[in-house]
Amino acid sequence: MNSVVLASGTEYFSDEQPINPFMDKDAVIDLGAARAEHEAIMAALQGVGVTVLRVAPPENCQDGVFTANWALVRGKKAVMARLPNARKNEEAYARQVLEARGLEAIVLPENLKFSGQGDALPCGDLLFCGSGYRSDEAAQKIAADTLGFRRVQLQTKPQLGNDGQPVVNAYSGLPDSFYYDIDLAISILKFPTETEKGLIAWCPEAFLPESVATMRALDEVDKIEISEEEAMQALCCNLVSTGTHVVMNAGAPLFTDALRAHGLTPILLSNPELAKGGGSMRCTTLTLVEHI
Repeated sequence: MNSVVLASGTEYFSDEQPINPFMDKDAVIDLGAARAEHEAIMAALQGVGVTVLRVAPPENCQDGVFTANWALVRGKKAVMARLPNARKNEEAYARQVLEARGLEAIVLPENLKFSGQGDALPCGDLLFCGSGYRSDEAAQKIAADTLGFRRVQLQTKPQLGNDGQPVVNAYSGLPDSFYYDIDLAISILKFPTETEKGLIAWCPEAFLPESVATMRALDEVDKIEISEEEAMQALCCNLVSTGTHVVMNAGAPLFTDALRAHGLTPILLSNPELAKGGGSMRCTTLTLVEHI
């Protein structure tokens, strides 16, 4: 799993346009610390056998470090993202980068939203899709059909205001959620084999009741349940697994114990600066090759 990933850098990282609930326009971001955190993630991935391809971040793009949102890739095809307005300038750059690596770019209609791998997590032939915030179900259907996946369509719960109504982000104009991308609520830990099911982790409290029912009825993968406290405070779902090692945030002891019980080795890091942008390990890497 995650044999080859694409990463950029933190040069333009900021919260100037806070497009998710974790971001704060007035936050002070230490770019030196963010760079060190990012380099530690890259080193940890390389240390467990992942090939990390590095590109410069797109100029003046505050979220350009989060390459997972650029596309969804399978084989030689990449379904390109349709990002919020604050990230629109990343789209052409991402296409240029992926086409330069020999991938066929599939461009979605402009009226659709698609958060790339952030909202579409493959596990074998299954594709765990999150819609309602950064992605439209119609876009995910195109991506799944194009790349040969079967969708598991889900929705996380919205962020609610003091009036009990869903919050609309003032910068993106989109409904908001602390699980705005599904990779904050689900992790892919092991792919299925001929003899074993795949293994995922998920936070039931992150999802709407209909999606919880869908997940509980799903028998094609084994599942580890994560508490909302660990999912929120440690962003522990936002990890990168090789199928044997898991590069993830520290601060989720119950989850790390469960990983060890399933034969996985957690590699624990800390990235408080990157977390100010609402992302962690998974967000900083776009998977280009699952298996070599």
